Amino acid sequence: MPMQAQEIEDLLRASFPDAKIEVQGEDGVHMAAMVIDESFRGKNRVQQQRAVYAALKGKMDGSNGELHALALTTRAPD
Repeated sequence: MPMQAQEIEDLLRASFPDAKIEVQGEDGVHMAAMVIDESFRGKNRVQQQRAVYAALKGKMDGSNGELHALALTTRAPD
C-alpha cells in the first residue's frame, strides 16, 4: 500500500520533533522530502540521509517497501 505524505511526515516528526519538514508527492510511491534539523549540524550528507531513512522505520526496505523512492534534501538550519 502506498504511503501518503502525512504518514511520511509523521514518521519523520517522531525522530525530528523540532525540524522543518516538507513532504511532497501525490502518487504515494515517488515522494520528496526536505528535512532541516539542528541534529544534522556537523554531519555529512550521507549521515544526514541515513538518519532520515532510519526514521522511516523500514518503509523503504527492499522491493516490498511501501515507499519506492524518496528524493531527500537535508541540512542544518542557517
